[in-house]
Amino acid sequence: MKDIKQIIGENLRKLRELSGFTQEQIAKSIGIERSAYSNYEGGTREVPYDILERISNMFGCEPFILFEDNVQTDNEIMATAFRISDLEDKDLEEIANFKDIVKSYLKMERIAQHETE
Repeated sequence: MKDIKQIIGENLRKLRELSGFTQEQIAKSIGIERSAYSNYEGGTREVPYDILERISNMFGCEPFILFEDNVQTDNEIMATAFRISDLEDKDLEEIANFKDIVKSYLKMERIAQHETE
């Protein structure tokens, strides 16, 4: 049975690979060393929640997706992933900022929908 570090690591790897990024690009974008990111992805180190938030902003997904181990999660990861080549560091930062805005908007929509029910 997989532990939570392994599940998170596998989901991080899936998101990164489906998006076409290297570990170095993701690590630099979220402000950590590549070796630390590699350990998170490998499931050998626990990922601090603030790092999970930065990663989820980078990929435009809710942090809880990273904790799930099922087919539904794989589908959400595939829907979140995007492939773009030749990105500069500034481009990655802007993409993460935009995805954070979209994520916040969708969260507000869900809250508003629950209030009207």
